[in-house]
Amino acid sequence: MIVVGLTGSIGMGKSTTVAMFAAEGVPVYDADAEVHRIYGPGGPAGPKLEAEFPGVMRPDGSVDRAALSAQVVGKDEAMNRLNRIVHPLLGAGRAAFFEKARADKAPVVVLDIPLLFETGGEKNVDAVVVVSAPADVQRARVLAREGMDEAKLDGILARQMADVDKRARAHFIVDTGQGLESARQQVRDILARLRERAEQAH
Repeated sequence: MIVVGLTGSIGMGKSTTVAMFAAEGVPVYDADAEVHRIYGPGGPAGPKLEAEFPGVMRPDGSVDRAALSAQVVGKDEAMNRLNRIVHPLLGAGRAAFFEKARADKAPVVVLDIPLLFETGGEKNVDAVVVVSAPADVQRARVLAREGMDEAKLDGILARQMADVDKRARAHFIVDTGQGLESARQQVRDILARLRERAEQAH
């Protein structure tokens, strides 16, 4: 099974590209969605975090992330305690995803990880797909979003690795600047090559 790490900066069309892989029958693990799940109502993080950081769990069992941030941001020791609780929960979800993919004999799986390079996650995958688009297209897309402005966008981009560096470290690039049909074809081409590689590995 070939494990693909898929990443891309804000406004590059990452979510749309992930959906294209899923539409081709590829199991997709969404790191952000998994965080939302464990922090959400009835998720496993609520009671554990409440025991460690009193006052962070809402009545429905979800985690009040603002209240949690107030207790951990800028405090290394508290942050370590938080990570010790959250990382095993995320690890369990990821393990269950891989187990199911193996049982289904999936030749390729995609891990959707926004900060793949920033967290060193590329070391744990077989291939990296970077979703990219020209800078002017990226800016236009993001600035069209509700509540977004130039200053906010610049702040986000400053925290993300530059697109040119991501492209340089990618095994495959999906350029979403040419429209949906072009991106879909690129996804299919990449998948054909990955499935072929998975075949040869058998």
